[in-house]
Amino acid sequence: MFKKFISLEWKQFKRSANFNKGLAIKIFMGIGVFFLLMYAIGAGVFLYFGLEEFFPETKPWTLVNNFILFWFLLELTFRYLIQKMPVIHIKPLLILPIKRKSVVHYGLSKSLISIFNFIPLFILLPFSVVLMIKGQSPTNVIAWFVGVYCISLSLNFVTLLINKSDAIFYSIIGVLVCLIGLEYFEILKISTFAGKAFNFLSQNTYVSLLPIITLIASYYFGFKFMYKNLNLDNLDTKIKNVNTTDLSWLNRFGDVAPFLKNDLKLIWRNVRPKKTVLSAGIFLFYALYFILVKQSGGNLPVLMAFAMMFVTGGFAMTFGQFVPSWDSEYYQLLMSQNIRYKTYLDAKWYLMGFAVIVSFILATPYIYFGWRIYSLLIAGAFFNLGINSYLVLFGGVLNRMPLKLNEKAKAFGNTQGFKMSNMLIALPKIFLPMLLFGVPYAIWGFNSGIITIIAFGIVGILLKNYILKKIENTYQKTKYKMIAAYNQKN
Repeated sequence: MFKKFISLEWKQFKRSANFNKGLAIKIFMGIGVFFLLMYAIGAGVFLYFGLEEFFPETKPWTLVNNFILFWFLLELTFRYLIQKMPVIHIKPLLILPIKRKSVVHYGLSKSLISIFNFIPLFILLPFSVVLMIKGQSPTNVIAWFVGVYCISLSLNFVTLLINKSDAIFYSIIGVLVCLIGLEYFEILKISTFAGKAFNFLSQNTYVSLLPIITLIASYYFGFKFMYKNLNLDNLDTKIKNVNTTDLSWLNRFGDVAPFLKNDLKLIWRNVRPKKTVLSAGIFLFYALYFILVKQSGGNLPVLMAFAMMFVTGGFAMTFGQFVPSWDSEYYQLLMSQNIRYKTYLDAKWYLMGFAVIVSFILATPYIYFGWRIYSLLIAGAFFNLGINSYLVLFGGVLNRMPLKLNEKAKAFGNTQGFKMSNMLIALPKIFLPMLLFGVPYAIWGFNSGIITIIAFGIVGILLKNYILKKIENTYQKTKYKMIAAYNQKN
């Protein structure tokens, strides 16, 4: 039966109107996955030696056991935000003499073919080989490897169960932040308790049966969940009730107020934009990696400028990159109204500006790491307000792919709306802050780089009307091409 399902999916893909685009995207993603897995192998090989060099007082295996709990929580968080759940077009199958159990088993098996299940394997396997080369008992290492990898695979099915529950996701984030805080400020050493548990696993091979049982149980509950929801009634995606929200406070923004209200309602009421906005919160923590590298002796001021731009620009980099595709389902109606294009663009600029300010406020704790880090945060906010916001709006001219607002997709990892032009317009967003900071920094020092970025940001804000007018002219020239493109739903 699995062979039949695979055959049907291949025919569907091959006969699709977007076969050429889909094939190109899959080839491109395949190359990316290949290099990612090569990096994972390298990380697994050098993990032992890196820990041995930086923490000579503690055995590498013990260190991994101490902090592997944090890895599992982070993995679960990224799985929730990025991992795509198994997609099977089951409506045609439900009227055929095919057992629902077979369909569910195939869907669960299909979910195992995910990059999130291969990355832990390609890290743990070489690390385990190095452990055995270094004299650890092969039996103990194999038992530890099986136990840890079974827990990682269990998270695949746990993600399926919590996929539609934002409350559980927020709880996981809260637990992760609390555990990191307790560990960092040495209030409660969670790593000590986790280390004892996984050290016990590595020293007692029979304990590996517990993770195996956990994997079987997670598969069972995932099966029960999918089987219960595999019927036509649960496939009804019509929205019957809509909650109204008082947004009258936005009236103070004048002509752009209706568009701001529309965007906020779009985000609040639809699946994909809501997930995308939530995923922007991850960028608030993006600079922590570079800060930790800097505190370990690294000197990365130019990369820090790049990272700080992402901290306050997460919304623009996620939600903003699909402007105006978010409005594709009613774009033709929108363009038939007596509305100036510039008013529409003004609303999008204000929305991104508001997101930058909120992100900047939420990122205030970065001041704990010193004034130099916080000044980079300020510079990143001005860059996003005065430069990046315009790059995002201009990139919308090249983005003519319609989006399904209520598609149950992940904020990342979905190729709907993907075009090579998205990558091309992203290059200035990545390299421009590094250039604006790096050149003055190399010549006159750190403060000159900060002043340069802030100065360019202020100039961009002051020239808002002029720049948006130029972008408006570009939108006007491609107006009918965009309408035609958005009318092609798939």
